[in-house]
Amino acid sequence: MFTQRSYGVSKLNKNKTRVNYMTLIKSISGIRGTIGGKAGDGLSPLDVVKFTAAYATWAKANVGKEKITIVVGRDARISGPMVDKIVAGTLVGMGANVINLGLSTTPTTELAVDWEKADGGIILTASHNPKQWNALKLLNNKGEFLNAADGEKILEIADNELFSFAGVNDLGCMKNDDSFLQKHIDHVCNLKLVDVEAIKLANFTVALDCVNSIGGTFLPPLLKALGVDNVIELYCEPNGQFPHNPEPLPENLTEISALIKDKKADVGFVVDPDVDRLAIVNEDGSMFGEEYTLVAVADYILSCTPGNTVSNLSSTRALRDVTEKYGGSYAAAAVGEVNVVSKMKETSTVIGGEGNGGIIYPESHYGRDALVGIGLFLTHLAKSGKKCSELRATYPDYKIVKHKLELEGIANIDAVLDKVYTKFREYPCNTIDGVKINFPSGWVHLRKSNTEAIIRIYAEAESEKSANQLVEKIKKIIFS
Repeated sequence: MFTQRSYGVSKLNKNKTRVNYMTLIKSISGIRGTIGGKAGDGLSPLDVVKFTAAYATWAKANVGKEKITIVVGRDARISGPMVDKIVAGTLVGMGANVINLGLSTTPTTELAVDWEKADGGIILTASHNPKQWNALKLLNNKGEFLNAADGEKILEIADNELFSFAGVNDLGCMKNDDSFLQKHIDHVCNLKLVDVEAIKLANFTVALDCVNSIGGTFLPPLLKALGVDNVIELYCEPNGQFPHNPEPLPENLTEISALIKDKKADVGFVVDPDVDRLAIVNEDGSMFGEEYTLVAVADYILSCTPGNTVSNLSSTRALRDVTEKYGGSYAAAAVGEVNVVSKMKETSTVIGGEGNGGIIYPESHYGRDALVGIGLFLTHLAKSGKKCSELRATYPDYKIVKHKLELEGIANIDAVLDKVYTKFREYPCNTIDGVKINFPSGWVHLRKSNTEAIIRIYAEAESEKSANQLVEKIKKIIFS
């Protein structure tokens, strides 16, 4: 992961307490910030121009030509049209041709880069962040997120303004193309392991919560194409007014849970604003569990095409269990989609992803894709003949807890991680991303923040109590 560089402003909250707001973050996830304020304090129009120009400069060098083509798509955020116009105009000003998808999902934009043989892509979305945020997610000419080295090059170009705009005779041109919604839907339906006929025969009633973003445009027609005639829509108007925290976590999904029970739906799907994460809700309103989206889809894929799997270090070990059931090998990657994809390619993985509901299916493309996830999951559910909650009960029921440990005053956080590793090195440990210790009864993963004096501690065990006990064991070592 390339270094995350952040800038913040200090403001007084309603209690007159000074609070630091991190408003411009440059990391492997892209250039992310809040809208408004002075240049450099947030994702201002000037910042958008600078980072877009830097990206175009890198893209030209990456493919070795001056006249490049870049795909641009955006989610339904309120700031989207403004940022979109600035990005597209800047790319044209850099001499690049632009294929503008308009409202589009992250995976659709990734696929469009590949299908159009473009030289890169920019997705305008702050993913699960609240509506005041937006971001530039940057893709290479394969439609995949940039690696650490390429990310650092773009930051260097931006920081030193090592870009030059095109003359009047060398400006690029822009083409609007809204055909990729249908192309993506057709792509999902044509995947070998998506069985449209089986889904249709199951006669599912499906509830959707698309948090008033682009999922509301893409998912209803996807379900119709998959043979689902009964769709209950919740927050499917793509107006950018998120009705609840847009991260698809259980505490944010109470309304769809109640709706499913009231309307007797068979399953509920919830996506984040850019539709690369998929959470599932059971027919009784209980949570399938975001960690288990990948587990269930992998179970189906492996039953048809045995092979290897990958997830990040902070994801449930249930994926390992399912993989080994089919005779495959499981590997863990550092946190971050680009790291997962790299490990997947290295290990010839047939299915992988992240425990945040991110499905990466190489048969489709190397990117998290909730549309592909829905097609595969509905096929699995239809062929299982089970209710959604019954299918969930077939998997190990591990519990993950997440803690944040503040370490103000401790200068060397790496030394803290080394201390933990030394204490528990008798157990299988992984140090590619912080320290992960695999105990017989569960695991603990410690990662330091790049922006704060904190360590994030994740733990998994067969009960929440046991997982928290593992965390306490680690804390005692840290403060001893």
